[in-house]
Amino acid sequence: MSNAAAPQLHPIAHEDFVADTQAVAEAVLREGWTPDFVIGIGRGGLVPAVFLSHALDVPMLSIDVSAQLPDFAGDLLAKLAAKSAAGARLLFVDDINDSGATIAEIRRRLAEAGSERAAVRFAVLIDNLGSQDRVDYRARTIDRASDKRWFVFPWEAVGAPATIVAEALSVPERLA
Repeated sequence: MSNAAAPQLHPIAHEDFVADTQAVAEAVLREGWTPDFVIGIGRGGLVPAVFLSHALDVPMLSIDVSAQLPDFAGDLLAKLAAKSAAGARLLFVDDINDSGATIAEIRRRLAEAGSERAAVRFAVLIDNLGSQDRVDYRARTIDRASDKRWFVFPWEAVGAPATIVAEALSVPERLA
């Protein structure tokens, strides 16, 4: 564990999560771009993706790039790339676009597998202005240069407090 100061845990209330999810759904609907599938990015994007799937009335699928298991990311991303190349619109959903590494990795893998870039979009609840990759839809924006809070989403709040703190301390560059 790091010698960093204790992280500023910032619990997000369920009501705020629902409002943020609804704001993302409204942004998608306002633009008139309706996805054929909502894809939850495991783990943090799964719950928001379920809510968005219901709000947009489209089916939900899921992937997990963080587990580093090809069957749960690489193989599925290749299948999704083929769907987008055939005209399906895909909305990938995560809880937060912090560094942008996850979104950049998914975009890279989709492109390598031949996806149609115009058919793929990304949505998050919280978007960091300093992220290396941009999203199409967001509920709110932060600037990690000054905002060092560690957001604890409702589905994470059931975890052991020591586990939440350890996860926050595992990425000290986001807290310093």
